[in-house]
Amino acid sequence: MAEATVVQYSRIGGPEVLELATVERPVPGAGQVLVEVLTVGVNPIDGKLRAGIRTTPPITTPRRTGSDAAGLVVEVGDGVDEWAVGDEVIVSASGAYATFLAVDVAKVDRKPEEWTWEQAAAVGVPVGTAYQALRSLGLTSGQTLLVHAGSGAVGQAAIQFAVAWGATVVATTSAARAEIVRGLGGIPVEYGDGLVDRVREAAPQGIDLVLDGAGTDEALEASFELVSDRQSIGTIVVGARAAELGIRAWSGGSPVPLSDEELRLRREGVGAAAELASIGLFDIEVAETFPLAEAAEAQRRVETGEARGKIVLLT
Repeated sequence: MAEATVVQYSRIGGPEVLELATVERPVPGAGQVLVEVLTVGVNPIDGKLRAGIRTTPPITTPRRTGSDAAGLVVEVGDGVDEWAVGDEVIVSASGAYATFLAVDVAKVDRKPEEWTWEQAAAVGVPVGTAYQALRSLGLTSGQTLLVHAGSGAVGQAAIQFAVAWGATVVATTSAARAEIVRGLGGIPVEYGDGLVDRVREAAPQGIDLVLDGAGTDEALEASFELVSDRQSIGTIVVGARAAELGIRAWSGGSPVPLSDEELRLRREGVGAAAELASIGLFDIEVAETFPLAEAAEAQRRVETGEARGKIVLLT
């Protein structure tokens, strides 16, 4: 029997509940490809689901984790014409912490040569989130966008999309990360006292839209002072408070599930970033890598916030 290795958990808890397991290697069905996974992206949502911070149904069988990966197509199922053995791909699918994945072709994008394998695995969740949020906010050329937490993974993706679309971007960040924001085409503004004044100095024309990736009182209060229409403010962090605050929210604890259109936009975002990467207009910051067997430590690093950039697992 051909085998695969997966990371799974059988109870809610800390990173220590993650375990390696050997399973039968999947076989691609009609409309699917089998991908040999080389790299896996680690996202904050992985740990939140594992820890029960985000509500999920009771665990009755071992549950796999992860949603972002990259690798090589090693087998194609019936009816698949657009992919061939040896193709380099980005995968957006559940249970991504694995050595092999059988996935529908709708969940596969071509890996651009400009990205390393580590970068390709780091794309899915943050890039899809940024793209969908900006499209849902209706960002257009000539507008000015404020991004809170601009040097984070979602923030960096949002800056790059917005700049490519012809918008001006002001992004809040720490002094230590300001050059990251500037290098992506954004105008860095430091957190802390006087934030509103610094944003106004950076964007005297005013702020049209806000994407909140910080969720702090400082970020929210500054947004309310800078933008009169709260429907022009979207959060991906404090969704549970969105109705109370009168702002828009996508995931981030929001009780309102993503619409079919929002889910479609998230999938579209990966390919859009890959297209920009192919012409040198989209970069991905990878901070650290860990072997698949150290998935628990990788999730700990994400939860502590010590890493600057995405953490990736190597199979």
